[in-house]
Amino acid sequence: MHHIISIGDFDRNEIDRLLDHARQIDAKKYDKNALYGKILAVLFFEPSTRTRMSFESAIARLGGTSVSVGSVEACSMAKGETLADTVRVVSGYADAIVIRHPREGAARLAAEFATVPVINAGDGAGQHPSQTLLDLYTISQSMPIDGIDIALVGDLRYGRTAHSLASALSLYNARLHAISPPGLELPSALSADLKDKGMEIVEHDTIDDVISALDVLYVTRIQRERFPDSASYFNVTSSYRITPELLADAKKNLIVLHPLPRVDEIDPRLDESPHARYFEQSKNGVPVRMAMLMKVMQ
Repeated sequence: MHHIISIGDFDRNEIDRLLDHARQIDAKKYDKNALYGKILAVLFFEPSTRTRMSFESAIARLGGTSVSVGSVEACSMAKGETLADTVRVVSGYADAIVIRHPREGAARLAAEFATVPVINAGDGAGQHPSQTLLDLYTISQSMPIDGIDIALVGDLRYGRTAHSLASALSLYNARLHAISPPGLELPSALSADLKDKGMEIVEHDTIDDVISALDVLYVTRIQRERFPDSASYFNVTSSYRITPELLADAKKNLIVLHPLPRVDEIDPRLDESPHARYFEQSKNGVPVRMAMLMKVMQ
């Protein structure tokens, strides 16, 4: 039984193989009945559009089906049932579980009690491995991943997508440029771990300081739901905004990524720019998650 809880569950060769598989799927070179008769349980205890729908689309395109509890209010956790018991029960109904939960570590806990494979679709401010894999896939469509200069912009303290991506890029000799409001820097433990792995991390006050050197600009929203109070959130919201004017000095092949949803951190005028890749990035969630499901369910 193979769980996918953290991007750390993969080495570089495993990531490359999965991305190659996603490319084959993208080229329509796959068995449309590869997971015929398989059932995916979708346990999402936080709001989601892209991750949830792309997993449901992925299992359907492979001939399987999905079941869901709908929301916390609609399941027995609203009656006080523990996550462990919920996972034990759901394991009897499905061949794999994809889970999103507001508490960091919830996916790993689920894996301890599940009798089927578990995929982490985001656990609080922890990890989001499937997002990272589709991020890497999107980068690879435009350039070799190895040795890129990438800036992570926005909420780097609570942003699980940034945490997972930074960890994965440490396997690819990437240079990481960190740009965040005060108090939302990369967690010190993560930063220390990345440096121990040989990753170069450069902190900047503004995007202008580094825009001309970047291959990838990875933008994240300031996550209001992770803040302890509204005042703390409003102190830092709208700290950065990506506009066409900001990219005037960027490399011709720079790509702008965002895990979405965006609020006001990317100017809608940028949508028509050749630099914009965030909607393509979202679409890439389907072939990448198809490859993930085949990895754990076949």
